[in-house]
Amino acid sequence: MPSTHKKVIVRKMDRDSVNGYVAPAHYVHDGKLELLNTAGNVVGIDLEDIKSVYFVREFGEPEPVGRKTFTTRPRTEGLWVRLKFKDNEILEGIMANDLAQSLPEGFLVTPPDLRANTQRIFVPRSALDSLTVLAVIGATRRRRRGMPGDQRQVQLFGE
Repeated sequence: MPSTHKKVIVRKMDRDSVNGYVAPAHYVHDGKLELLNTAGNVVGIDLEDIKSVYFVREFGEPEPVGRKTFTTRPRTEGLWVRLKFKDNEILEGIMANDLAQSLPEGFLVTPPDLRANTQRIFVPRSALDSLTVLAVIGATRRRRRGMPGDQRQVQLFGE
């Protein structure tokens, strides 16, 4: 069920966490995350203090992410990335392979386990030590076996 505000769990660098709601279109303003906490107050949290923002289905679970790495090569299209945080925690995910969808303040990543409570993770650039692209996963275009190539195509340069 879509809504105008998404449920998030904000994990801070000091291991503290805050539950609340953000507007999905514009939740970062002037280096701060605008959050409507569960008490109904609008809070601005500096991105320097945030480790990650978990977009979740429900608030109940204490650890938002169960599995932090992929067990096999992912099937979802995008960039398969490995994020290394400043506290040496490792997290893998899929990012969109589109510069128009990337934010200057951080990265929006889809976690390895899509059936878990966490749907997306926003990671500020300031929380990362490194980001490594492991693979570019695109749509597979295979020819069917036994099907000849198109014979109407003119062969160029003696191919």
